[in-house]
Amino acid sequence: MDKTNSKENQKLKIIVGHSNMDLDSIASMVLAKYIYTDHICIKSHLVHPVARKLMNLYEDRLGFVSAAELKGRQVEQAVVVDTRSSDRVEEYFRGVTNYESIKFIVYDHHPSCGKDLDAVQIHEKKYGANASQLGMEIIKRGIFLEPEDATIALAGIYADTGNFIHENVVQEDFDVASFLLASGASLKLVKDFLIPLQDKKQQLLFHEAFNNIKQASINGNDIHYCYMELDLEAQGLGAIIEQLFKINSYDALLGFFAFRDKGKLLVIGRSSLPQLNLSELLSAFGGGGHKNAASTTLKTGNPEAVKDSIFAYMEILLEPAYKAVDLMDTDIACIDENKSLLEASVLLENISQTGVPVLDASNKVSGFLTLRDIMKGRKADQMNSPIKNFMSKPVVFIGPNVTIKEVEAIIFEKNIGHLPVIDKDKLLGIINRNCILKYKREETIKRKVLTGEEGLWISGPI
Repeated sequence: MDKTNSKENQKLKIIVGHSNMDLDSIASMVLAKYIYTDHICIKSHLVHPVARKLMNLYEDRLGFVSAAELKGRQVEQAVVVDTRSSDRVEEYFRGVTNYESIKFIVYDHHPSCGKDLDAVQIHEKKYGANASQLGMEIIKRGIFLEPEDATIALAGIYADTGNFIHENVVQEDFDVASFLLASGASLKLVKDFLIPLQDKKQQLLFHEAFNNIKQASINGNDIHYCYMELDLEAQGLGAIIEQLFKINSYDALLGFFAFRDKGKLLVIGRSSLPQLNLSELLSAFGGGGHKNAASTTLKTGNPEAVKDSIFAYMEILLEPAYKAVDLMDTDIACIDENKSLLEASVLLENISQTGVPVLDASNKVSGFLTLRDIMKGRKADQMNSPIKNFMSKPVVFIGPNVTIKEVEAIIFEKNIGHLPVIDKDKLLGIINRNCILKYKREETIKRKVLTGEEGLWISGPI
C-alpha cells in the first residue's frame, strides 16, 4: 500500500469554533463552510445548553466531526471562528502531530486576550455577532445559502446581539439578518432556539442563584454578585447569569461558582457600567472576554479568597460612580418668592427656561416655579400676585453625592422636570432632563471609543 496516500498521511483542512460551542460559534462555522468548501467542521466535546436544541435538530445536516478524529492526523489549515485564543481551541489539537506547522485563519469579534493564535490571517470586525462578518463576506461573494443554514446563522446573530438590543450592534448585523431572512431563514425556529433555561437543572440553579444574590458598593457603584458552592460541575451557568442580569437590570453582576469535585472556581461577569471593563478585570485572573461580558476558570482550594481578591482588584480598576455634582448645571437663575408672577414670566422668557428655584429672605430654596404655575396664575388673573402663592412646595431636592441612577429614578418616577442639588441649605445647581440626555450622549461617545476604535466589543463568551 502506498503510505503517501493513506488516511493518516493526508493533511486535513478544518473549521473549528471555541470550546463549549454556542449559537454564534456554530453559526460562524456553518457560514465559514460556504467559503472554505473543502474544509471539515470539527465539533467541541462541549455544547452550550442554549445551543443543544439546535445541534440536536440539525445534527445530521451539520455533519460535524468529533475532535477525536484528529488524533494522529496532520492538519494543513485551520479556520478558527468566534475566538482567537489558543486556550479556547486547545481540545482540537491535542492529538494533532504537526501543530507548529498549521496555518491558522481567524474570524473573530473578540478583543485580543494575550493568548492569540499565531495566525496567517486575522479577520476581526467589531460586529455584534461573529457570524455577521462571515455573512458579509458571503454577501460580497454572491453565495447562495440554503434556508436551513440561513436559520442557523440567524439564530447565532440573534443570540449574540441580544435580539439586536446590545450596544455592540452595528448596521452590518441588520444587513446580514435581512439577507438571511431573504434566504429563507425561519424566525419561528430561531425564536424556539433562543428560549433560555430549557433544562430543568438550569431552572433550579437559576432560582438558587437568584436567592443568593448580594449587593456590594465599590467606589459608589452597585455591584451585585452571587457565590455558590456546587458538589458537581454544572453546565449552562453563563445563561443563568445572563438571564439574571437581564431581568433584574443590574449595573453589574458577577457569578462565582465553586465546584467541590474539581477544586475549580468559575467566574462569569456581565456589566453595563462604562467604567467597569470586565475583560481587563478577569484577564488578571487568567480569563477574558469582552468589556461587558467576561469569564474565567481557576484551580483553587480557597474559592472565597479568590472572590475577595477579584473584588479587591475591582476597587483599583473601577472608577468612582458619577454623582449629581458631576451632572448638574451650575449656571442657574433664581427668583425671590416675593416677586410677582409677571416678573417671573419675563425672567423665564429672557433666560429661555421652563422653571426656576424660588428663594426666601435667607436665600434658601423655598419652592420651585414653572411655566405651568404661571399659567395657573394667568388663568386666575393673578399675574401681579407674589410667586410664593403659586410656586410648588415642598421642593423635592437631592444632595451632591446622589448617584446618577438615583437621580434618574427620582426625575422619571416623580415626573420632575427640575431637580435642585442642595448641600447644607445652599443651592449648588439644577439637574433637568437635558442634563440627563447630555450625560447619556457623552456616555454613548465614551462607549463607542471603548467598544469601537480601541477594539473592545460587547458580547458573551460564556
